[in-house]
Amino acid sequence: MRDDLQGLEISHNELQKLTNLPVNEELLIITNILLNFGKIYIQKLKGSEGATVIFIGFSTFVFSYILFDLILKIFVSWITIPSWIFLIILGLWVGGLTQIILYMLWKRRNKFVKLNMNNSLQILLNDVSRYNAIIKAIDINDQIEEAGNPEVVIKERESVIAALKLTKADLVRALKTERILRENKNFILSNTELFINNLATLTAMQVHEQATEHGRLLNEALQIALDVQH
Repeated sequence: MRDDLQGLEISHNELQKLTNLPVNEELLIITNILLNFGKIYIQKLKGSEGATVIFIGFSTFVFSYILFDLILKIFVSWITIPSWIFLIILGLWVGGLTQIILYMLWKRRNKFVKLNMNNSLQILLNDVSRYNAIIKAIDINDQIEEAGNPEVVIKERESVIAALKLTKADLVRALKTERILRENKNFILSNTELFINNLATLTAMQVHEQATEHGRLLNEALQIALDVQH
């Protein structure tokens, strides 16, 4: 990703911090974590430090197995099955139990998000997804250009980047405002006379994006995304 795109994307952690909700949270799958760890290990094996990685990995495995076997013989000597079979069974049991706990936590957090979800927040989350998709599309377009296709160069790039920066600032401001209103909803509803003027001002500030220079530049950025996708 080019330097001018760095930091423009609204990351998952940033979005959760702005909303104070575990939005768009994916369920952690233990097998996926193990597969990713395996890929990293294989990549290191192919590198210059491959021999060192093999030695450390093998030594750790042997030491762990010997320690596990010793603990079994001392504390659960009544177990008659081989220690390596027991290790596999224990690993599957612990893995299954951990996955169930992760699923229950994920389900609980999703339920919490649904309870706090409202139409305004849903619209903002969709806007964030659209905004991040534009940045991803521009990044892909840059990669295509760097691969030897200068004809796909983005015209008025500085203007497009400026529009994206303005859009991010607007989205961040809107998310912060939505969070304040959502978290203080009961107080606002019980004291409407104190907030009616301010809420009217907020409503009046919502100008149509299409009628502004900001909207024109953002639409240009979106058009780039659509062109790349097709």
